[in-house]
Amino acid sequence: MKILIAIPCMDQVPAVFAQSLAALEKVEECWIQTRIGSLIYDARNELAKEALRIGTDYVFWMDSDMTFTQDALKRLVKRAKEYGENTIMTGLYFRRVEPFSPVLLDTLDIGDDGRVHFENTKRLPKEPFEVAGCGFGCVLLPTQALMDVAARFGDMFGPMKGVGEDLSFCIRARECGYRIICDPAIECGHVGHNIITRGFWESYKHLKGKAGK
Repeated sequence: MKILIAIPCMDQVPAVFAQSLAALEKVEECWIQTRIGSLIYDARNELAKEALRIGTDYVFWMDSDMTFTQDALKRLVKRAKEYGENTIMTGLYFRRVEPFSPVLLDTLDIGDDGRVHFENTKRLPKEPFEVAGCGFGCVLLPTQALMDVAARFGDMFGPMKGVGEDLSFCIRARECGYRIICDPAIECGHVGHNIITRGFWESYKHLKGKAGK
């Protein structure tokens, strides 16, 4: 199995991300590639082309403002094998700014106005569950998905109206027959002024609820 670890980033990354990357348990043949630039969709497109050039089986997307457990990649690969070849797997992470919600969507569709409309998830089960879209901070997808999206749409990560490049890819991939599964047990931290985790988010909701009484 060949996997490209793809990291779009700016010119500097947080030390905690570098520590996570160094400690990440690799799976068989792995390559690590970064693309530096301010246009994130260009960086993703270039990394996708690199995966196609190498001929990898999967691409593991890591955002450079995240923290990961050592076994995150191994667990995503295991889940991907369980769910089948037409599955995109994501771990769980939360927005780094208020309201700190999971970066997961229950609806994600193009409206009659040509813009993309979406609704953030209001659920967080303990078992893996399907979502309409996700951020690409911790995503494992089959390289075939890149090929299918490119063949049908041309541009893989070009942003649509109203959303960024990651959610735009989710829409295109779903049109190509892929589903997106979140495994909430694969939890990542989002680096901001705080590292946003499940515990932080649940504490935040609890405090907000008490403040509203």
